[in-house]
Amino acid sequence: QVQLVESGGGLVQAGDSLRLSCAASGRTFSRYAMGWFRRAPGKEREFVAALKASGGSTYYADSVKARFTISRDNAKSTVYLQMNSLKPEDTAVYYCAAAGAPTVVAHLYDYWGQGTQVTVSS
Repeated sequence: QVQLVESGGGLVQAGDSLRLSCAASGRTFSRYAMGWFRRAPGKEREFVAALKASGGSTYYADSVKARFTISRDNAKSTVYLQMNSLKPEDTAVYYCAAAGAPTVVAHLYDYWGQGTQVTVSS
């Protein structure tokens, strides 16, 4: 079992940066691919980014490419989402998740964090 806890969200202005962290419990963290999803007000949950267990390959939604970077530190059992050049459309609750392999399909992820709010003002 893997327990995930996100942190680092907050209220920022357009153009600002935030770094989200997702701390994982469990000895098997390094075996999981990790992903970030978000749910904006009134919208469905959408894929943001994912990476392999090794961190060697990353995947991004078109809307965040070149602005967001997903990374992990297996020694710290933590996955990160560096968000730069934030836009109001990035406002959402951000969730980290663990899966057997990186995927954009939310229901294929086995474990989810509780989410952290990111609000970007104009």
